[in-house]
Amino acid sequence: MKVLLKNLGLLMIIAGAIILLACAITGNVNNNAILGTSAALVVIGLVAYIILNKKIVD
Repeated sequence: MKVLLKNLGLLMIIAGAIILLACAITGNVNNNAILGTSAALVVIGLVAYIILNKKIVD
């Protein structure tokens, strides 16, 4: 369980990046809801990665 929590932020960042990549490939770059969601995933993932890795010690 600790391994999943340590990597939760990283998984959120990767999910946001995959959504942005999919939007760029399909040309759907005018949908603000999708772009905002992916940007929020990246930012929240970064914050979660920093906080969780400070608190969880192996």
